[in-house]
Amino acid sequence: MDVKSRGIAMAFFFFLGFSAIFSFSFSSANQPRITIKPTPNYRPGTSVVFQVQGNVYPLGYYSVSLNIGNPPKAFDLDIDSGSDLTWVQCDAPCKGCTKPRDKQYKPKKENIVKCVDPLCAGVQSSGRHDCGSPNEQCDYEVEYADDGSSLGVLVRDYIPLGFVNGSTLRERVGFGCGYDQKYSDAPSTAGVLGLGNGKASFVSQLSSMGVIRNVVGHCFSARGGGFLFFGDHLLPSSGVSWMPILTASSAKHYMTGPVDVVFNGKATSVKDLQVIFDSGSSYSYFNSQAYQAIVNTIVNDLKGKQLSRATADRSLPLCWKGAKPFKSLSDVTIYFKPLTLSFTRTRNLQLQLPPPAYLILTKYGNVCLGILNGAEAGLGNLNIIGDIFLQDKMVIYDNEKKQIGWVSANCDRVPK
Repeated sequence: MDVKSRGIAMAFFFFLGFSAIFSFSFSSANQPRITIKPTPNYRPGTSVVFQVQGNVYPLGYYSVSLNIGNPPKAFDLDIDSGSDLTWVQCDAPCKGCTKPRDKQYKPKKENIVKCVDPLCAGVQSSGRHDCGSPNEQCDYEVEYADDGSSLGVLVRDYIPLGFVNGSTLRERVGFGCGYDQKYSDAPSTAGVLGLGNGKASFVSQLSSMGVIRNVVGHCFSARGGGFLFFGDHLLPSSGVSWMPILTASSAKHYMTGPVDVVFNGKATSVKDLQVIFDSGSSYSYFNSQAYQAIVNTIVNDLKGKQLSRATADRSLPLCWKGAKPFKSLSDVTIYFKPLTLSFTRTRNLQLQLPPPAYLILTKYGNVCLGILNGAEAGLGNLNIIGDIFLQDKMVIYDNEKKQIGWVSANCDRVPK
């Protein structure tokens, strides 16, 4: 199960049957199978770093510009640790694309991934090669809970990589060439960079080639921007809080727990939650019962304070206004108390959430709760830790040791 969000619009997507027909014809004859061999450039402790753009509000996403192809063309991609398949809008031609044709990826028939390729099995929900013929192209379809979707074919192309040790490398990696998109809320990005722990993610592919360790991390600044990295070179030697990835979770996202919610140092009724770390979600989502308990706790604590509901502000479902417009989130810290996610499997392991880590300041000078009801977003009982909780922290997904870590960091400074 994969969770995506652009602003408040949530998307919950999964891989469907691979029955799509590519909208133009690629001949599969005389196309050699691509064999991936370990690169001689591998060095333990090497990382690739990308500068990040975006914010939680008002944009509602963090993105990275990635060069793809030969010659390389830049594509801005929504960073999503909740899914593993990267895809870009594709000129094949494209139906429903939001980017002009000169900003779309133009595939070549030698780039097409065949159905028998191991990468194709990695993106199918069955995990098997369901091929009518060995030479068939590998089609994919992703469908979102907000009725958005992407249909396309898997391709491989070159991606230049610049390492923090100064070396450069160019590798062929697989991704989705999306030629039929549907959106409930058209995005400004050209596609999605899937960083989940499935076999189709760029990090998993580069790791299998011997280029980097299977580690990915991000550091999103509350002031906007930040950085993303592949590999383990930037991992701090100490201070990181680590939690194991639950093995019972989907192979394509990062679930951990159990978690209890603490308000102002006191226990609440919200206990024993499993949570998914998802950089593709701008806000955090809890199941209906947990959400209502958190809202009730916060609202009850605000009684008697000089705040009132800002019902005319539709930025998020629950907003408040003061006697005059707020200029910054620091202005509201006198009204709101800190939240804490207490990971009960490990003693004293907590994710501290001061008010600026769960509130946004709207353009109207009001303050809104960045915690939403997952049931209303089609998420059922899933609980999502989104970007708003993860700002100003280095968040690390270590797929080799099967653990998730975080530590406070200066995300405004991009490592060189």
